Amino acid sequence: MALCGLLTLGSLAGYGSTVQAATVQQQFQDTHTSYAKDAITHLVAKGIAAGTSETTFEPKKAVTRAEFATFAVRLLGLKPVKNNINPYQDISMNAWYYGNVAAMTNLFILEGKGQGTFQPNASITREEAAALLVRMLKQQPVETSLLSSTYFDAADISDWARPYVQTVYQLGLMRGSGGVFRPHDQVTREEAAVMLDAILQKKTWSEQLQRGDELGVQLGWQYNSTTTEFKKQVEQSEVNTLVPRWFFLNSSMKVTDHADPALISWASATERQLWPLLGNRSDSAITHQMLSSSANRATVISQVAAYVKTYKLDGINVDFENVDPADREGLTAFVTSLTATLHALGAVVSVDVSPDLGTDWTDAFDYAKLGAVSDYMVLMGYEEHWNGDPKAGSVASLPWVEKALDTMLSEVVRAKTILALPLYTRDWSSVNPATSSWDITLSEQGTRAHTTGSVRRWDASLVQYIIGYNSNGMPRYIWAEDSRSLSAKVLMSEQRQIAGLAYWYMGGETADVWNAISNASRFESYNF
Repeated sequence: MALCGLLTLGSLAGYGSTVQAATVQQQFQDTHTSYAKDAITHLVAKGIAAGTSETTFEPKKAVTRAEFATFAVRLLGLKPVKNNINPYQDISMNAWYYGNVAAMTNLFILEGKGQGTFQPNASITREEAAALLVRMLKQQPVETSLLSSTYFDAADISDWARPYVQTVYQLGLMRGSGGVFRPHDQVTREEAAVMLDAILQKKTWSEQLQRGDELGVQLGWQYNSTTTEFKKQVEQSEVNTLVPRWFFLNSSMKVTDHADPALISWASATERQLWPLLGNRSDSAITHQMLSSSANRATVISQVAAYVKTYKLDGINVDFENVDPADREGLTAFVTSLTATLHALGAVVSVDVSPDLGTDWTDAFDYAKLGAVSDYMVLMGYEEHWNGDPKAGSVASLPWVEKALDTMLSEVVRAKTILALPLYTRDWSSVNPATSSWDITLSEQGTRAHTTGSVRRWDASLVQYIIGYNSNGMPRYIWAEDSRSLSAKVLMSEQRQIAGLAYWYMGGETADVWNAISNASRFESYNF
């Protein structure tokens, strides 16, 4: 029976998961003489390991790669992630361990065995376990000359594994016995228990694993959904800040009002922030009319302030796109006055901006000044290749998003920076990218990826899949956004300690995305 099959888990926040009392008190008949008896008892009590039956643990049995992945997910306090796009050809998405293997793959802790395979039922070797432990603890593997003097069989250790073996030795997690490491021997269940329990026995590490999640701002835009649909989307996500598209400029300088009292009440009852969008519908003429006149700016600000006061809003999200470069000073003046006015009402101002790529599309946005006066700057980290682009490509490759964020952070403080991630991608024509390509949701992307005859490959340089399929005899391509690619972007953003994340748009995602994002945020927060 599978290791995870017998274990009933409660909350997965931290390793101290709640398990059924019978499981905690479980006494195995075959562990009394095992050197790992105490470690086994501890791990079972913590909900990290389980027996192979109600009365047996089989301590001498080899651990499979899938089983070790499951142990690792539980110890790290993470959630299984059933990636909508399967990383491996030899794992069924219905396998009991699929979510655990995918979760470890998303965080770059576990690797496949080449050619898109994982070999889940293969036994994990001691040198493979060493690498896994080092990655779990976010340690930098460094090889020294100590191996040859530490182990008689140092020459048997694979070249790639030598830094990992050295590191786990220094960490005290794996020492070998009798002067040998036995790098290619299978790891037994009792050996795995001792390794993992050693992590819990170190106070500084165990304290990290018991930390609560600290996601910061998690902003979600409503788009093409009813209030009922939007509420359901938010409930299934990590989002704590709602941005419905309620307020828009028009030529009469009257701000249109589409506020929904039902969403206002729900946000308040569920203690979520409400920052409705103030938009310009990408109309540069109307935007210029407003920004170029101090009187018009004041008129709009007065209306927005009245809405904030009437509806008791927590903030406003300013989303002006296609702004004329000539309106740079006017935009800064508008945001400056709006922020001062809303601060008096206890509300905040966030401003959406595109990546600064040196084009006139962003010339109207003075990153430094807007960042200084507003509460948050939301970097829309997508449209690397846009709808109508004559060249097909990624909507948001990791290198491009990373460069865009670092450019922002050179002018805006981290505590005010929010990175917006795409919950959509684009289906590209290989013949006419500019005219025969369109946006698709991640669910639609998955349908195409699972189509008979479709092919995909992982592009390590872009950190995402490229999917190819045929439609009406013509090849089409998708640079995929999924749990794996989004995890990489979250890890990158968390390393920069920014204020939070945003998502365009709610409803575009597949369900697995939220566990992946939560895992990446939690794992990156650990400071072992």
